Amino acid sequence: MTLLITVIAAIAATVVWYANENRDTYRLGTLSLIYWGASLMWLMDFVFEYAELKAEYFNQEFADILNDSLLGVAVVALGLVAWLIILLIKDPKGVFKKKFAK
Repeated sequence: MTLLITVIAAIAATVVWYANENRDTYRLGTLSLIYWGASLMWLMDFVFEYAELKAEYFNQEFADILNDSLLGVAVVALGLVAWLIILLIKDPKGVFKKKFAK
């Protein structure tokens, strides 16, 4: 579930990046890369866990699926927080420069 949630977030961020004319202003490429990096990490986790458990990997209990889902949502939220911090530091529209220059 973690892999699925992060891949959905990565696809959504990429579509928004591609469709938005202000992609450089809002650093949407950075958000896409954050989610694609997380997706790649969870893909490798899936590969190694599947190699260890084989078909038993798909017989998970509901509690394990719920934990994986919550972890996926937490990863997406943490990616958004990291992107917002980067956006605030870069200050693309100069909002903080205007406020502190006075």
